[in-house]
Amino acid sequence: MAITFHCEYCHKKIEAPNSASGRWGKCPACHKKVYVPGLDAGEELKLAPIDESDIERQKRLIAETRKIEKEILSQKEIPDESGEAGGGKSKSVRNDKELREDIANYLRQMADGELDYAERIAKSIVPKGKKALKILDEIAVSEIPEPGLGDIPQQVLSGLIRALRGKIK
Repeated sequence: MAITFHCEYCHKKIEAPNSASGRWGKCPACHKKVYVPGLDAGEELKLAPIDESDIERQKRLIAETRKIEKEILSQKEIPDESGEAGGGKSKSVRNDKELREDIANYLRQMADGELDYAERIAKSIVPKGKKALKILDEIAVSEIPEPGLGDIPQQVLSGLIRALRGKIK
């Protein structure tokens, strides 16, 4: 008897010999690599469709998390030169904080594939030159990721940082 299942790409019904159970092969219709399941003879593999509402809910939760992170960061007070937090913030410290947020936002947008939005942010970062490079270096060597960037794989983040450095130079 043959193992019967559906191609995950083109959804055509495929029959494979029992000896192919647990191996990879090519779909005869679309030629994509498919896994031949190990089922009892004649039993068809039943696949559940992806629930689109779960994907939308996940996107909404991620957006809410980023919003909360941003609110928390905006509430955080940065100590001034004398070590005291509060009203003594210099304009330079605020500008550096905003630049750091812009850079983190740029990296997040690039990682999410929002290239147009990321390029608009890059236009405000590039003129900052040396300050932006210094912040990029700090982000690159920091063991603690910037808020909102923790889920980006380190290799991807490093590549995005290199790309932005190339635009600044």
